[in-house]
Amino acid sequence: MTITIGRSEIGDGHPVYVIGEIGLNHNGSVELAKNLIEVAAEAGAQAVKFQKRTPDISTPEHMKSTPRDTPWGTMTYLDYRRRVEFDRDQYIEIGDYATLCGLDWFASPWDEPAVAFLEDLAVPAHKVASASVTDLGMLRALAATGKPVILSTGMSTMEQIDAAVAVFDPENLVLLHATSTYPLPAGEANLRTIRTLGHRYPTLPIGYSGHEPGLEISFAAVALGACVVERHITLDRAMWGSDHSASLEPGDFAQLVEGIRTVEEALGDGVKRVFPGEQAPMAKLRRVLV
Repeated sequence: MTITIGRSEIGDGHPVYVIGEIGLNHNGSVELAKNLIEVAAEAGAQAVKFQKRTPDISTPEHMKSTPRDTPWGTMTYLDYRRRVEFDRDQYIEIGDYATLCGLDWFASPWDEPAVAFLEDLAVPAHKVASASVTDLGMLRALAATGKPVILSTGMSTMEQIDAAVAVFDPENLVLLHATSTYPLPAGEANLRTIRTLGHRYPTLPIGYSGHEPGLEISFAAVALGACVVERHITLDRAMWGSDHSASLEPGDFAQLVEGIRTVEEALGDGVKRVFPGEQAPMAKLRRVLV
């Protein structure tokens, strides 16, 4: 099945849809967000993604008063969440900039009011974070938009994924294999799950959302059939913030996109034949011709 987001078609036979996950790596700065949008565009990605929360709703109760050391001083975790959220005008500014850079943009809502907030901005699609797979109320709100939804499956059992998938129109759903360990060690990548998901949901496009420090695992995901690859991006992995250390810097992200295109080309069509480049070696080395 093919699903369309913006100007891109997602599914078998189409180029891998590469998402630069900005998330909260903008640290509450519109200018930093724009810089990261430029990183994604220059690398050749098709989309950038943010995270949208209503902090008073989406922050777990037991975390709200937890102290958090930040570049703006020590504050409660709830106040930190408020500090890094963009408002409507800021989202319009960064969304327009992403569009001018030729990118789709959307976000992961973390609560139902955030779904309405993003719908008001006319995003072309929605993303479900792994942490929200079990939030069936929010999933139903997303399904009601009728827009394409990309659903990450980290920290989830197959039964939880089944329940989430059942909420959506299969013609509007993309699944991403993910393991929610930051940064991700190779031993927890479990990439064969891409094929497991493909067998379990044969009509759905299957992709990969990675949190590993390098590129090899993402390339392997494409070789296993991932039609979407999402990776966090940052200007500097040493920057303050919880996701920077599991993100790709600009040069690495550009190598990721370039490598994905090479893997796509190398996969071919699976039809065994003699290629033109083999003709000269065959004439020189093959003794018996049939």
